Amino acid sequence: MIDANSRRDFLQTAAGLTVALSAAPGAIAAPPADSFSGDLEWRNKQPGMHYRRLGRTGLMISEVVSGGDPISSTNYEHLNLALEMGLNYLDMAPAYGNGDCEIAYGKFLGGSAKRDKVFLQTKVSAYGGVRNRLYQQLFETLPGEKQSAIMARVDEIKRTNLAEKPGYYLTYFPGQHNQFAGSYLSSAMRADYGSQVETRPALRQCIIDSLEGSLKRVGTDHFDLLMCPHGVNTADEMDNPVIYETFSELKKQGKVRFLGLTSHNDPAAALRKAVALGHYDAVQMAYNVINAGYVDQAILEASAKNIGMIAMKTAHAVATHHKSLQPVPQWRIDKVNRVIPGDMKPPLKAYLWVLQNPHISAVNSNLWDETFVRENLALAGQKVEIQPA
Repeated sequence: MIDANSRRDFLQTAAGLTVALSAAPGAIAAPPADSFSGDLEWRNKQPGMHYRRLGRTGLMISEVVSGGDPISSTNYEHLNLALEMGLNYLDMAPAYGNGDCEIAYGKFLGGSAKRDKVFLQTKVSAYGGVRNRLYQQLFETLPGEKQSAIMARVDEIKRTNLAEKPGYYLTYFPGQHNQFAGSYLSSAMRADYGSQVETRPALRQCIIDSLEGSLKRVGTDHFDLLMCPHGVNTADEMDNPVIYETFSELKKQGKVRFLGLTSHNDPAAALRKAVALGHYDAVQMAYNVINAGYVDQAILEASAKNIGMIAMKTAHAVATHHKSLQPVPQWRIDKVNRVIPGDMKPPLKAYLWVLQNPHISAVNSNLWDETFVRENLALAGQKVEIQPA
């Protein structure tokens, strides 16, 4: 429970968001000390690493966690160094390398040899695509006048949607913007046709099949977090009882422990919907020095409800390995250099900037090799004075 003083601090902080948060997350009041009364769970605690509680889960996770993008069957052995340095959280998804990322993590874990040293997170990558496909198939059976009315709604959603506002929306990977189209159509149809789609057995089966495949590839009997949906584009994608009902069944079977979601597009709306629904334990969302002004208020609201938060696409705001997205706009690099002056590389500054926010449990980091491991994990516990943007 939040006491009167904490609530006062929360409201005062929220009132100053426009002035302070986009430049100085370290100015945000820390979560109330009495906001969690459960047991803390530690794994692989090592000197030199710093750990934070992942919201209501009680999991004490390393401030820097391993993202799944760079991990493959031919590129994973450098994670042994990360483990030695105290990393204890591995992020993965079936979509990464068509399952190869999960296979690689399975090789790294060596069956069960290192399983008790790490928390494992995977995602239901297929959920959004299955849902959109069901709506699309239904759309194609409708008469022309109804299709026209739906497409008019799509145009209105697109016109009024904050998610595509420059500065809030950033392209982190090729093809990212294409994800909006199917989600907009589903959103436009949901009010009139949701009863024909949202309860379809295919959605429940999608979640089950995805998890079973992930368990087999990794060679584990359970995941600590299951993220569904993977990549929320519109908040109503989360608003389906089938997700939580299926998760609850899998939890009773001992295959998952906590429910989360991820969002690249419109992370603030995803956070607010997670708060409203009440059953999401954690959110992994795009959060960085560029989009922060749009997301900070939602972070405060989610933190007040003890939802754990991991920032992703943090360095992608100022650097990218995707050649088609290079070069990153110079103004973004200039901004991170203003808020954290000095000779440090811009991606490292971007991680460090987010870690000054006490409401964020960790940053999801691409650990391509031992150099990235040493540089990125060394950021844990560092405190800096954020300068005006």
